[in-house]
Amino acid sequence: MDDDIATAEAAVRPRNPLTQVPIEIVVSVGKARPRLGDLLKAERGTVLPLDTKVDDPVELYVGDRLIARGELQELEGEQAGQLAVRLIDVADLESEF
Repeated sequence: MDDDIATAEAAVRPRNPLTQVPIEIVVSVGKARPRLGDLLKAERGTVLPLDTKVDDPVELYVGDRLIARGELQELEGEQAGQLAVRLIDVADLESEF
């Protein structure tokens, strides 16, 4: 019986402890390119146009490495109003390590 529990625990346990390290993913929705003079005059309510449209894919980065593209979505239910990203294109990260 104990062997069955140990086998089940081993199946759940990750093979590499590094897979449990949390990372930060930055989601980029676009870039603004104002002139410095315009930026210095900016105040609350100023709108900075981005180089993307609302329906354009966003880019996901770990550090400076692009790891995926996705679409912004709003969660529903208890998390209503919170943003999320649905992945539409993911880099093959395992082949790069």
